Amino acid sequence: MKKSAFILLSLLLLILSACGKNNQTSPAEKTSDGNKKLEKVTLMLDWYPNAVHSFLYAAQEKGYFKEQGLDVKIEMPADTNDPLKLVAAGQIDMALSYQPQVLVARGEEIPVQSFGAIVRHPLNQLMVPADSSIKSPKDLAGKTIGYPSIPLDEAIVQSMVKADGGDASKVKMVDVGWDLIPAMATKKTNALIGGYINHEKLLLDKEGHPMRTLNPADYGVPDYYELVLVGSEKELKAKPEVFKKFMTAIGKGQKYVQDHPEAGLSVLLKHEDKSSPLEKDIETKSLQILLPLMDAKDKSFGYQDPQTWNQVADWLKENKVIKSNVKAKDAFINF
Repeated sequence: MKKSAFILLSLLLLILSACGKNNQTSPAEKTSDGNKKLEKVTLMLDWYPNAVHSFLYAAQEKGYFKEQGLDVKIEMPADTNDPLKLVAAGQIDMALSYQPQVLVARGEEIPVQSFGAIVRHPLNQLMVPADSSIKSPKDLAGKTIGYPSIPLDEAIVQSMVKADGGDASKVKMVDVGWDLIPAMATKKTNALIGGYINHEKLLLDKEGHPMRTLNPADYGVPDYYELVLVGSEKELKAKPEVFKKFMTAIGKGQKYVQDHPEAGLSVLLKHEDKSSPLEKDIETKSLQILLPLMDAKDKSFGYQDPQTWNQVADWLKENKVIKSNVKAKDAFINF
């Protein structure tokens, strides 16, 4: 073979070899054991880790996220208003929020959507002392209700009193911030709204202040989803497969917690926020309350009913919590 032909052949082989390498998966796309690299996903909680989040930590610990090719990083918010904003801004991939807040956000042209209902019924319920003369919402006339100055809570109280035939104008709302437990323990108010039946009520009961609760869904307020998973419209359209895989993993996580509640809670307790330590007895009772409220029955975990979204959107508009015409069908997506 002539030298020039040999050089030409050598160059051709080098080019073909380089092309072959470019068509292979780069080392960065594989893990050290040769498996495909996991896709990183950031999830922000609605609050510090507690019983309601057990399914997430179970999915993480049992390897259900990894099975789906996901590496999920769970973060806590500095403020309860942060998750929705950060999702909309593209700074995190998904977050836990609240069904009414999703509709309020869309009314403010913040492009977020719910892609899973986690707690399917209200946890935020009206609380009164067990020995109170307040037996139903109409008895709140002339009484004070402590709340964290949230318009939604005001609308809930107004609806409850009106639905029960009472005079809502005679109810006095008192802003106590998030000091809901002290407000009731010191008898600063006659009732509370803004506290949860699986948290504040349990703590008040434990501290010697037994409470009764009145469910808003029994008095004119739609039976709304308390907790939902939220993503940005942009990301949900661009990467639907990631959200589908996430839902598959957490469905398995929830099933594990349902079948093994004690073990599921133990997994959660390993991840408690040291600045807000959990009380095992409270979280055990909380999980007992939560599990039935998270059950989608014959539907898959996280399924969302269009009728529920329509009812909540209509109620929010009727009560002027949202002023623009929000299309409920655009506020959620089922996978």
